[in-house]
Amino acid sequence: MKQPQDMAPLTTPGSATLIERILDIARWAPSGDNTQPWRFQISDESSFVIHGYDTRDHCVYDLDGHGSQIALGALLENIAIAASEEGFRVKYTRRKDMPVTKPTYEARLLSAPDAGIDPLLSHIIQRCVQRRPLSTTPLASDQKKALKASVGDGYSVIWFESFSERLQMARLMFNNAKIRLTIPEAYQVHRTNIEWNARFSDDRVPDQALGIDPLTLKLMRWVMANWSRVDMFNTYFAGHWFPRVELDLLPGIFCAAHFMIVAHEPLLDTDSYIDGGRAMQKFWLTATSLGLHLQPEMTPLIFSRYVREGQKFTSRPDAIELARVLEQRLGAIVEEKNMDSIVFAGRIGQGKPPRARSRRRPLNELIIKNSPVDG
Repeated sequence: MKQPQDMAPLTTPGSATLIERILDIARWAPSGDNTQPWRFQISDESSFVIHGYDTRDHCVYDLDGHGSQIALGALLENIAIAASEEGFRVKYTRRKDMPVTKPTYEARLLSAPDAGIDPLLSHIIQRCVQRRPLSTTPLASDQKKALKASVGDGYSVIWFESFSERLQMARLMFNNAKIRLTIPEAYQVHRTNIEWNARFSDDRVPDQALGIDPLTLKLMRWVMANWSRVDMFNTYFAGHWFPRVELDLLPGIFCAAHFMIVAHEPLLDTDSYIDGGRAMQKFWLTATSLGLHLQPEMTPLIFSRYVREGQKFTSRPDAIELARVLEQRLGAIVEEKNMDSIVFAGRIGQGKPPRARSRRRPLNELIIKNSPVDG
């Protein structure tokens, strides 16, 4: 497989086993802040175990585990696509004896020599997040048709394309960003998951991929040294305004469209979120194959879900109240009937590939020999 420019090479040597070759490609699945909430345990030459885990105990964006479940679904899809290159299909069986915090799958490779190689294979490693503004050139009808077909019969795609719709979504992101940038619970996540002075990162998000100009980035690095400094800067200098404009408002306006992938049935359990993750990954890989770039826009979905489910996500009452207001705005945009069925949201458009991005942990760090990780 051809490697994208400036990308880390695949890590398996020439003597790698069949399963190692498949997993070495599949590990490039997306996950929140590049957490990679999975480990692999090889059982024999044709079967292995996928030990998933969620980050609810330390990540404010994953308090119900659904974000990690969507990511795990993307991984399962990647494994299936990568297996097609080797002439196999994959049979997954989720272990019902494992707790919801550790979704675990037994995977077996079954020969499928006539199935052919999945055309999305070559885009698995190329797929990435572009956080900077994109072209406002509308998507072509054939592009939207391909993207709609990619998610399968159980899902629909809602588009927000006009200037007024893009502005509406940009404002929604801008206002949700106030929550993201002013609560201590999110600060702990950002402090842990940003790698400073980095163009690439194997296990976090490099600061140069955040989409911020160098001067603002330098100030952000200084402010984020401790929470008291962040809180003081936000309280007395409106320190969250410039990042919200640069990270949320302007990119939200400058794109071809915003979109939401919506399941035809409400997302009620682990399996539905994991299946939604598989649909999301096919959409994202199809977008990459069409020369389009994408940025997830999940915070409105996450905070509004916390509001509907009564999940206390912060010690700040003002942030909880703002989340309630924004939950109503989101409901007005997408209709209340869709609120529990939205799998994924983002913005999309043409643009230059990002110069900085997250890589992935080497495969040997993801394979466990004995007992699974604790998460």
